[in-house]
Amino acid sequence: MRLYFDTSNFEAILRLDDHEYRADLGREMAERLLGFIEEKLKENGKTWQDLSEITFFSGPGSFTGLRIGAAVVNTLAHELDLPLYDHHGVKHPIILPDYGRPANISSPKK
Repeated sequence: MRLYFDTSNFEAILRLDDHEYRADLGREMAERLLGFIEEKLKENGKTWQDLSEITFFSGPGSFTGLRIGAAVVNTLAHELDLPLYDHHGVKHPIILPDYGRPANISSPKK
């Protein structure tokens, strides 16, 4: 089963083969993301071991959403020994988020 994942916005998009699911995870993305994936796998009668590859929309988009999503897909691909692709179909050992612009980091106050 192919997994496609997009966390570039507060609404996470998950595709399992031809089935698409959306969840407005907002600021709870880090806490709820794995549970969302697992719930949809179960709805399809599948487990983590049924996944055959992962594709991730690497950006541009939300800084936090992309970082969380990349951490999840990189970990899943590593632990389940799955091939990992970006949304252009290019295979990667790990996915790095493409924020679309340099990070806006404020200067230290001290």
